[in-house]
Amino acid sequence: MLVMNSTSSTHLALLMSNGSSVQTGGSVAPPKESFSNALTKNIMAVIVWLALSVINSSMVHTFLRHRLFYENSRYIMFICMVVNDALQLTLVTMLYVLSYIFRKIHVSICCLLIMTAVFTTRSTPLILAGMAVERFIAICLPLHYSHMCTVPRTLLLIGVILILTAIPPITDLLIIVIKEPPSFFHRAIFCDHSFLFPDPSIYYKNCVFDGLYLSFVGLTLLYTYCKIMLTAQAASTSLASVRRARNTVLLHGVQLLLCMLAFVVPSLQAALISIFPQLTLEIRYVFFLLVYIIPRFMSPVIYGFRDEFFRKYWIRYLFCQRRNITGVRLGALKETCR
Repeated sequence: MLVMNSTSSTHLALLMSNGSSVQTGGSVAPPKESFSNALTKNIMAVIVWLALSVINSSMVHTFLRHRLFYENSRYIMFICMVVNDALQLTLVTMLYVLSYIFRKIHVSICCLLIMTAVFTTRSTPLILAGMAVERFIAICLPLHYSHMCTVPRTLLLIGVILILTAIPPITDLLIIVIKEPPSFFHRAIFCDHSFLFPDPSIYYKNCVFDGLYLSFVGLTLLYTYCKIMLTAQAASTSLASVRRARNTVLLHGVQLLLCMLAFVVPSLQAALISIFPQLTLEIRYVFFLLVYIIPRFMSPVIYGFRDEFFRKYWIRYLFCQRRNITGVRLGALKETCR
C-alpha cells in the first residue's frame, strides 16, 4: 500500500527542503535555483505565515476573552486545533526559510524542530477525528451530549491525543540515543528526518504506526460523517439546512484529506521528481503549499466564517481592534468592545 511505503515523519523536512535530497548511498545533489526565485518563494511563505498568524491569534484572543467558549467542548477542541496549526505553520515556515539560509545546522536544534513539526503534523487529523465525534454526539445523540461532552472529558481527550502523537518522535529519539555515538549530537547536518534518524528500524516503525493511525482516523471520520448526514437528512424539513449540513461535512472531509496528504505525498512527490527531474524545486514548493499551507486556511473558513456564534464575537473583536488602531472610539462602541 502507498501509505505503508511512506511516512510523513520520514519526509517532513525533505518536502520543505529547497534541494533534492534523495537518499542514495548518502549522496545529496541539490539542483541550482536562482536568487530571485528563492527570494520570491521565501517572501510568499513568510507573507502567508504572517496572514495566518494574525487570523489565528485573533481567534485565540476571541476565545480567551469570552468565558462562554470555555464551557463548550466544540470550541475547546477548535481552539486546540488553531493553536496546533499555528505552531505547525511557524515550524514548517521556519524550516523552509532556514533550508535556504543554512545548508547545515546543529543536530540538537534540528532534532527539536523536526520532532515538534512531526508532533504537530500528526496531531491535526486526530483533533479532527475528536471534533467529528463531538458533532456526531451532538446531532445523533443529543440527549447524551450534556454528560458525554463535558469540559473535563474534552481535556482528557486532548491529553490522550497529545500523548499518542508524542510517542513516535520520542521513540525515534530514544533509538538514536541508543544506537548512535555521543559525537553524533555534536555534528552539523542538513536538517532532514532521514539524516537525523537514519536507522532503518525507525522507518518501518513509523510505517506501522501511520498505517494504524490513518486507518483509525479514516474509519472514525467515515462513520461519524455518514451518520451525521443521514441524521440531518432524516430530521430536517428545510432543504437549506440539509444543504448546510452537507457542505459542513464536505469541508471537514476536504480538510482531513489535505491533512492526510502529509502521509502519502512523499511517494507521489518522489515519482514526479523521477519523471520531471528538471522541475524538482517547483514540485517540492507546490507540495509544500498543498500539504502544509492550504490546510491551515480551512479552520478559519469552517469555524471562523461559517459558525455564526463564534463569528459574531470574532467580528466584534476585529472591528474593535480596527477602531483602536485608527483611533476612532465612539461611546456606543466602547460598550460593544467590552
